[in-house]
Amino acid sequence: MSTLGVLLSLQPLLHDLVPTLAAPTSALSGPDGQIRAAGVQGVFHADRRVLSLAVLHLDGREPEPIGHAQAGPGATRFVSLARWLGNPGPDPTVRVDRLRRVRPGGLDETITLSSTASSPVTASFMLSTASDLAPIDAVKSGSVDFSDKSDFPVRITGDLHRTVTIPPGGSVVLQWSLDVDDPHAVMFPGPRGDFARPVVTGPDRRLTRLLDQSLDDLAALRLTTAIDDGDTFLGAGVPWYLTLFGRDSLWAARMMLPLGTELAVGTLRVLARRQGTKIDPETGEAPGKIMHELRRSDVEVEGRLPAVYYGTIDATPLWISLLHDAWRWGHDPAEIAALMPALEAALGWLGEHADPDGDGFLEYLDATGRGLANQGWKDSHDAVRFHDGRIAEGPIALAEVQGYAYRAALDGAALLDAFGLSGAPRWRLFSERLASRFREAFWVDGGRYPALALDRDKRPVDSLTSNIGHLLGTGILTASEEARVAAALASEGMSGGYGLRTMSADDGGFAPLSYHCGSVWAHDTAIVAAGLARAGFAAEAERLIDGLLSAGEAFGFRLPELYAGDARSDINRPMPYPASCHPQAWAAAASVLIVQAQLGLDPDIPNGVVRLRPLPDAPTVTGLVIAGRPVTFTDGRLTGLSDAISIEK
Repeated sequence: MSTLGVLLSLQPLLHDLVPTLAAPTSALSGPDGQIRAAGVQGVFHADRRVLSLAVLHLDGREPEPIGHAQAGPGATRFVSLARWLGNPGPDPTVRVDRLRRVRPGGLDETITLSSTASSPVTASFMLSTASDLAPIDAVKSGSVDFSDKSDFPVRITGDLHRTVTIPPGGSVVLQWSLDVDDPHAVMFPGPRGDFARPVVTGPDRRLTRLLDQSLDDLAALRLTTAIDDGDTFLGAGVPWYLTLFGRDSLWAARMMLPLGTELAVGTLRVLARRQGTKIDPETGEAPGKIMHELRRSDVEVEGRLPAVYYGTIDATPLWISLLHDAWRWGHDPAEIAALMPALEAALGWLGEHADPDGDGFLEYLDATGRGLANQGWKDSHDAVRFHDGRIAEGPIALAEVQGYAYRAALDGAALLDAFGLSGAPRWRLFSERLASRFREAFWVDGGRYPALALDRDKRPVDSLTSNIGHLLGTGILTASEEARVAAALASEGMSGGYGLRTMSADDGGFAPLSYHCGSVWAHDTAIVAAGLARAGFAAEAERLIDGLLSAGEAFGFRLPELYAGDARSDINRPMPYPASCHPQAWAAAASVLIVQAQLGLDPDIPNGVVRLRPLPDAPTVTGLVIAGRPVTFTDGRLTGLSDAISIEK
């Protein structure tokens, strides 16, 4: 293949594009606001690019951009100049303000041409538009060759071509709209009001700004489907993942429990409706299994995964633990009880289908050759590497998944007991035996840290990775083992960047711009920071939190999916990962988990207790929700709880 052919097939870059979002619709443009027929720019609706071009000209020339800013949920303002118009001299006198608002199924733009010139300014205005209706998979591949106008009408109306005259000191307002009629839609906008919006004040204003932007993005990422009766979940991210993802939606909802339990329970119900019922190697389905990904089925793309795909090893234990956590945060017991059949089915998958070779560990292998080679959260093909850089061969048993399973079995046992169901002793014994096996098989480097995984020959994959940080707080580690994990994670090779590296800089597979082998992921860092704080390692947790806040500031307080794992000592701001999605649900929800970690907030409403273990300099937070009541944290105290609930410190 020629060099040109290789370049044309590369995935398009995202890092410098500006997103505007109201799920299931999103717009991606350049920083100038122009949508060009290049890369991944365009307006996307439910896995189709419904607008591939929207370029503004005045007198046949493009205005010169000077900046852009978020204008609230689903809105972005772009500002540019037409310096060839108006008064001569160094000061510009003709300005173009382009306010873009995205709504589910459409887009509206208000374009204001204003002038401070001394005489009227006349110009020809033109907005050039086009639509290729390319499926998202084709856009992602970088080789779009698709056009199908049938059964998917797109309407563009408004001021597309006009001659305007701007009076001195005045302005002219132009408007245009895009509307989409999608007869095969899978995703619909989620109802409003399913999480609270707290206010954070404290010594570090970065957290306040990060949380504000994150909550705007999370509000815009809410989705539901036609069969879910308004139950809401979060679409994973823009542009590739604006749909239901089991793991991503579960983690994001779990991080957002301090804002109320409605989103969590909506997510649980949506996934329970699609819980596996049969063995299907093609889709990865198995009885009781929670799905990985839901896509529309009316667009055929070569090499695409099935529309409903179950290739995930961790979504099922994460579902169990989210149900348990929603119950502990005080959700209506009757609604928790209604999900007990799904809980028993999920536990059934854990006991009967998660360990195909019977060695006592959860493991995965894509036998079809068409699904995901790796089925943990690090799901790229080269994510599981030995210390020397060799790629491990499957079946793969990931370290963090054993921790998830340990926690899920105990959480499931607690729920079975609480709701009068049998079987709890079996799952407590399951956890006990899993912890013992894990202790014997996973520790490497003289017992300094657990391996990333076991490979097909049950050899420990001995690289040092962020995965082991997810074990903190699951209970699978003893206190002394948690201390060893904390020390390994605090090493410069792991924590020397702007957050936690996915792989140590001392490992052979490390690369700061590798998707899963050296980059920093916001959600991953926040999960590990929260685990460190919960285990009593405050300094280590605060270092990671500071890295995330520094990254948030560098990226305009919208944390991307991931960014480069360069050392802080080498560069004074994090570099983008050029294909990183933004906004991303679990990256945005990481800001809420940071708040929870700083407060050390751990409710157990069924037992009438809220545990509180704040980090030094914890902020004041108003508008958190526990057991359906708004609460306030200030000066080390929590107020607003029911008198029946005690606080333990």
